[in-house]
Amino acid sequence: MTQVKTAIVIGGGIAGPVAALALHKAGITATVYEAYPSTADGIGGTFALAPNGVAALRTIGAAETVTAISTPLPRMVMSVGGKHLNMPGLADVPPLQLVHRSDLHRSLHDRAVAGGVTIEHGKRLVDTQETASGITARFADGSTATADILVGADGVRSTVRRLIDPNAAGPLYTGLLGFEAVARHEIDAEPGTMTFAFGKGGYYLYWPEPGGGTRWGINLPQERPMSLTEARAVPSSEWMRTLRATFADDDPGRDLLLTSNADELQVVGSLHIMPPVKHWHRGRMVLVGDSAHAPSNSSGQGASLAIESAVQLARCLRDLPDIPSAYATFERLRRERVEKVARRAARINQAKAPGAVARALMPLLMPLLMKIAMNPEKTLGPEQRYVIDWDAPVTSDLVHS
Repeated sequence: MTQVKTAIVIGGGIAGPVAALALHKAGITATVYEAYPSTADGIGGTFALAPNGVAALRTIGAAETVTAISTPLPRMVMSVGGKHLNMPGLADVPPLQLVHRSDLHRSLHDRAVAGGVTIEHGKRLVDTQETASGITARFADGSTATADILVGADGVRSTVRRLIDPNAAGPLYTGLLGFEAVARHEIDAEPGTMTFAFGKGGYYLYWPEPGGGTRWGINLPQERPMSLTEARAVPSSEWMRTLRATFADDDPGRDLLLTSNADELQVVGSLHIMPPVKHWHRGRMVLVGDSAHAPSNSSGQGASLAIESAVQLARCLRDLPDIPSAYATFERLRRERVEKVARRAARINQAKAPGAVARALMPLLMPLLMKIAMNPEKTLGPEQRYVIDWDAPVTSDLVHS
């Protein structure tokens, strides 16, 4: 085991609390420092946790906490040009779990605190200073914290990534802006069925909402990225007019939008992905989650991969003799897997183009979509069956898993 006894974790979203819990389990005391003044209530939309993500949560005792606030999705349907295709899943793995991002944040926050993790809010990292014996984080409010290592779990706009490598690339805008709401319109689908629709106006998805109505999410093509503050400054009635005009010729997109209340529209914000990050670690600093790898939401794996990486980092620090070998082994363990998922998602993302572009590309993209839809064993099997063996020792000669 390394001589690491204490850790600073920057970021209190998903990867941060998971990393802190996993580090505690590995015998390392971790404190989480979050820039926002409180938990992210009301921020972000709904997303799915894959079976591999839930399995990783199980290693830190958080799986039941999360599934209790989630909705299982055992059935998937792809809709192209109004034609529906049932997408077979993997019979031997649990279904996806649908959960609201803010609910997941609060759940992991509460679980971490119950597990002995200290979480400090209103702590925005601005700089670090390393010595031979530790690393000190300096925050915008003038306070500092010192520990043996610092873990950057601070998302796609990571400050830690910039401190590791000032020349590191930032997130790439996908050209899409996310929205979500619940429509009064009832679709003809069994509960627990999610439909991925490639319509004339663009890409959207929908599923029956427990308790009535239909929850939908839309990726609206948008030329320039907008911050969440900027996007939410636009009146929701104006966004709803734009969405209704864009999807006026789509069925059931048109009816979903017409029966949705503009006042209840959730602006999720601009959608980004991370290009491959050259340097995951330097000195006593290391990246986990979206700060190192944030695939397109088309992957259905962003949160799950972040959770996996947080757990795997703790295993490496538990078993390897020093920080450099622990960080290097962690990167070898994770990079190939996360970048493969990102490449798959990037190919699917091309099908989310709007209007005439989509109609021109669809004949080329349909074989890919069909391959993914009808061959889950090859496309989803390696992703969703991935289970971390916490008790297995990690060795420095490990190439990948």
